[in-house]
Amino acid sequence: MAKQLPGISDHLRAFMEAQHLFFVSTAAPDGRVNVLPKGMDCLRVLGPNRVAWLNVTGSGNETAAHLR
Repeated sequence: MAKQLPGISDHLRAFMEAQHLFFVSTAAPDGRVNVLPKGMDCLRVLGPNRVAWLNVTGSGNETAAHLR
């Protein structure tokens, strides 16, 4: 069961940054879902409610389409 947290704690940040693989998911307004594996040490936690990653592999077209 998933949990919703108020923010990223220092403990969770360390765990996230130690991972070699993570997944990014987006969903279009019509309900179409896209799940992409990411890696290559490209995830950074910028704050308790903000993360960033480099989209260095793949086209990213599906993710970009969901952000419009």
